[in-house]
Amino acid sequence: MGPGFVFAGAAIGVSHLVQSTRAGADFGFGLLWALLLINAIKYPFFEFGTRYAAATGKSLLYGYKRLGKGALIAYFLLTFATMFTIQTAVTIVTAGIAVSLFGGSEIVWTAIITTLCFGILILGRYKVLDTLMKVIVLCLTLTTIVAVVMASEASTSLSFSQTLPNNAASIAFLIAFMGWMPAPLDISIWQSMWTVEKKKLEPSLNQKQSLFDYNVGYLATTILAIGFLALGAHVMFGSGSSFSTNAGTFANQLIDMYAFSLGEGAKWIIAIVALTTMFSTTLTTLDGSPRVMKVTSEILTKRHYKRGYLFWLAILAVGTLIIFFFFLAEMGLLIKIATILSFLTAPFYAILNYKVVTSTEMPQNARPSKGFKMYALLSIGVLVAFSIWYLTTL
Repeated sequence: MGPGFVFAGAAIGVSHLVQSTRAGADFGFGLLWALLLINAIKYPFFEFGTRYAAATGKSLLYGYKRLGKGALIAYFLLTFATMFTIQTAVTIVTAGIAVSLFGGSEIVWTAIITTLCFGILILGRYKVLDTLMKVIVLCLTLTTIVAVVMASEASTSLSFSQTLPNNAASIAFLIAFMGWMPAPLDISIWQSMWTVEKKKLEPSLNQKQSLFDYNVGYLATTILAIGFLALGAHVMFGSGSSFSTNAGTFANQLIDMYAFSLGEGAKWIIAIVALTTMFSTTLTTLDGSPRVMKVTSEILTKRHYKRGYLFWLAILAVGTLIIFFFFLAEMGLLIKIATILSFLTAPFYAILNYKVVTSTEMPQNARPSKGFKMYALLSIGVLVAFSIWYLTTL
């Protein structure tokens, strides 16, 4: 077990603590269909990342290379265009929770968190992630399930009728919700790289074990997404209250929501779990982007960069702080652009991942079954259909 939990650590962040909870607060259980659907249709393409790495010992980037240089260039540009915004978004939410716990300012905590994550990755790299995520994801899963049960007992009955947003603001939220749920699809490449790193630590790891690990991590992200949506629905839907767009205020509302369910005595425990969760997301995203940018650069230039990971890690850390200090007023627009790009590029990554795992490079016994390939093709069709539908609403 390992990479599946690292994936969960990366996924269970803004998409869960922020967007799932807000979906429940604004729509009750009305967007449960969207949550379940997007998790179902993205499942095979994240799985392909693990499948390819376990079978070949290489990341998906090498599979993209075999498809043509254009795919790698497109990936490089898309990652560079969004990685700073995504990193800033998760860091701000983490800083907001830290402020609600310990006081101080978001500026100071953003700098502290970024520096701390940078130091951990320089010293420990993948091994720290592998160990830390198992504890964090397990604790958060158990705590959230208990909170949902207690909140459901305390609230009045809610309708499970489903909703299809029909105005611009609601559609924009739906796209952002689905774009980052459970995570942007390009994280399948990170997943493949974490699987490769795990095989370096445990060479005896086989494909069956790797896929089991992935499935456990993916199931945890889906259960927690439903849990956060249910908390928003039980505690805030219909109350006349709404979540603040300010990170610090939102963090306080989120912690108060847990305290309402579990009692004031549990407030500090929940706050620490929420902080740890978002810290894990900040840590894994700060690791993932530099890792893939290093390898992509090496493949494109046909050169090995000994300190490439450190270079991109420094670039991302500095870029995150620059956006926070100088472009914070535009953060809402930047996040909107990033989430829309995540949604609209999902078919691109889905098609590439499908072509890679069904290519002749994959060992015959490691390729997906005929039924699983049909499932993946159907999922690609749904992703394309949703993208076309969104573009017609602009």
